[in-house]
Amino acid sequence: MAVSAKQRYDISVRMACHCLDISVSSYYYQPKLSSDNQLIADWLLRLTTTNRRWGFGLCYLYLRNVKGYAWNHKRVYRIYRELELNLRIKPRRRIKRDKPDALSVPTAPNHVWSIDFMSDSLADGRTLRTFNVLDDYNREGLGIEVDLSLPSLRVIRSLEQVIEWRGQPNAIRLDNGPEYIAQALIDWANSRRITLMYIQPGKPTQNAYIERFNRTVRHEWLDLHVFESVEQAQALATQWLWLYNNERPNTAIGGIPPRQLLQAA
Repeated sequence: MAVSAKQRYDISVRMACHCLDISVSSYYYQPKLSSDNQLIADWLLRLTTTNRRWGFGLCYLYLRNVKGYAWNHKRVYRIYRELELNLRIKPRRRIKRDKPDALSVPTAPNHVWSIDFMSDSLADGRTLRTFNVLDDYNREGLGIEVDLSLPSLRVIRSLEQVIEWRGQPNAIRLDNGPEYIAQALIDWANSRRITLMYIQPGKPTQNAYIERFNRTVRHEWLDLHVFESVEQAQALATQWLWLYNNERPNTAIGGIPPRQLLQAA
């Protein structure tokens, strides 16, 4: 518009810019690197066509670190969005839930135990499962049972072994896995008058104590070993669990080992 006004009315550039309320620098501005935009778009289209699971991060790192282009990530992402190359993420199925329950904090040992399963594999590829038991009060690992299969009857036997030396809990917090909703486990809990506190489906945060324990098990034990047999895995689990309970500081209980808090209680 400023160029047209200058030519039509034979006025100066300053006057044309003043009448149209724009800066003189805008009048003289010339787009820079416009050809690079086409090059970026071409690269992005080729990368996403060849590598269908690559998102923006991998595409940008490839152009920057592999091909050596110095384009700014904001510029590349703007073109990435304009081309509508964003990966479509399948939304999670919404589960209808009741009113969320707050995570209770036990005030004494054996008030509430938490139990959960984990999976790994042996060196020969067979699936390995672990059954973890935790006292929520002092975050003490009460047991780690390791085997190729852990049905509900095996779960009951493991809990009975822990109860023999630790005493009986008032309640056990658990998820809705098939081993836990089996009638055998429900009948066993009723016979011992132990409350089974099932968390709501899709809410692992309601079993946060054992989930945090599982993370430690994964990082400090499972990921550090290649298991040749179930017996070896069980032996290493027993050794690690003793170290966890007696020597490893736990930040959730003030930076002391779980057994130290148990002795204080």
